Amino acid sequence: MDPLAAFRALATPEGRQAPYPLYEAIRAHGGLVPVKEGTLVAVGYRECNQALREPRLQVQDGTAFDRVYPDWRDHSSVRAFTDSMLYSNPPEHARQRGAVNTEFTPQQVARLRPVIEETITGLLDRMAALGAAGAEVDVMEEFATRLPIAVVGAMLGFDEERVTWFRDLATAIAVATDGFTNPDALATANAAMDELAAHFGELIARKRGCPAGDIVSSLVRLHDTDPARLSHDELVGNMMLLLTAGFETTAFLTGDGALMAIRNPEYAARLCADDAFAERYVEEVLRVEPPVHVTSRWAAEDVTLAGTRIPAGARVVVVLAAGNRDPERYPEPGRFDPERVNSQPLSFGGGIHFCLGAALARLEARIALPMLFDRFPGLALTGEATYRDRWVIRGLRTLPVTTGSGEPEVTRMAS
Repeated sequence: MDPLAAFRALATPEGRQAPYPLYEAIRAHGGLVPVKEGTLVAVGYRECNQALREPRLQVQDGTAFDRVYPDWRDHSSVRAFTDSMLYSNPPEHARQRGAVNTEFTPQQVARLRPVIEETITGLLDRMAALGAAGAEVDVMEEFATRLPIAVVGAMLGFDEERVTWFRDLATAIAVATDGFTNPDALATANAAMDELAAHFGELIARKRGCPAGDIVSSLVRLHDTDPARLSHDELVGNMMLLLTAGFETTAFLTGDGALMAIRNPEYAARLCADDAFAERYVEEVLRVEPPVHVTSRWAAEDVTLAGTRIPAGARVVVVLAAGNRDPERYPEPGRFDPERVNSQPLSFGGGIHFCLGAALARLEARIALPMLFDRFPGLALTGEATYRDRWVIRGLRTLPVTTGSGEPEVTRMAS
């Protein structure tokens, strides 16, 4: 298959539902493939890894958007992402990331374990009630999406009673990461961002008047003390980023992890009995079904990557999900194998843009999956698991199950 045809097919509904054969069609032409003038696609592990860490390859910031999409500022969802650390380059990136870095250290993340466990227990109780007498329950709706939004909401100091409202808005806004390929979805994302921004304005005012020990209070204090370190637009943009990025990636990781364990009951039992296995299991889910499939970099100047010259201004589409299945890096790359060692998937990116919440996402999944199957060892599919019509951030839309007896059968022990 022609690599440009495969690349363009990824923007179609069919391609978004089944992207992996298209990645392999591109890989047949190399690990870093020019598909058209000014655009190359990285699908090899080595090529993706180098692209993420090459400082002369930068993310698409406002200046880059000006060249490609002159009217991008008309879209509030795109504008919010561009005001955040996600779409910023040095030195602005370090300045913005430094404002929240201390909240995501391993020590800070570890302190969230009681909150995570308490939240999971409540969600499992809810699932047990909804699934009484064999009623169908959707794991994505009732568990995988509710957990991370509750945890990140607690970190940000959001209203607990509006958790599902935040979740639905975050889901709509995240479509903006797919860019301008779906105008209708982008219009929905803009409306959701406008609604969320209005709430953020009220929240900022409340935190200014009555600060607490949450991230928003810290960011508001930083902005008020030194606006040059964090502008108002950057404050709102990074609040939105923490909400959306801290929610969907973990939800999709948990959902795919649950699906694989339902299809492989021996994995479900081991998750409940062995912490070390749970850690390896989550890493393999990240490799085989990463929540983030793709990111992009732009050449600030001429650069050579993996022996290929990339001219200034060219775009490199870094397909993390393809790099994670590179046969030169992983034997039998399409096979799910939690016993792999030294896996090191590319799923959370790399370099200065390595995902700030990676440790938190991993912790939530390592706690959530064992607790889910310990409570519901008879979890069983009742229909087809379906994926969202998305490419950049990709994951399950539905995971319909029956919960079984709801009685724990396995005693979990630390390894």
